[in-house]
Amino acid sequence: MPEGKLRVLVVDDDPDLLDLVARSLKNHGIEVETHLSALGVANRIRESTPDVVLIDVNFPSLKGDKVVSLARSQAPANTRFVLYSASDEAQLRSLARTSGADGYLSKSVQGAELARKIESFCDKPRAAPVPLV
Repeated sequence: MPEGKLRVLVVDDDPDLLDLVARSLKNHGIEVETHLSALGVANRIRESTPDVVLIDVNFPSLKGDKVVSLARSQAPANTRFVLYSASDEAQLRSLARTSGADGYLSKSVQGAELARKIESFCDKPRAAPVPLV
């Protein structure tokens, strides 16, 4: 892997969307790994040490905001978590805040804009951890 290349882990249970996002980000010089389930995300993060985890909110087994809360403790200190959903933006913003995610993106954001926004999360301070209750 070339030094300095942004690494993103995309987590979604829709294989078509995973493929679309992965191809789009790779076309913009970002190294991408994908994961099809909310389960096992913490292990995948420990193995691949991504800079950004782009995670869907709606999984049948475990919601993405809960995955963020659980996986953050296993992630390197500089890993950013971004919720990714077609949900209402106000709801998504609230979920990001309460889960300790570093931000959120609508699934309508694609291509160069998606790559740009993901890169911008690396320039911001990491969100404060949210205590598990």
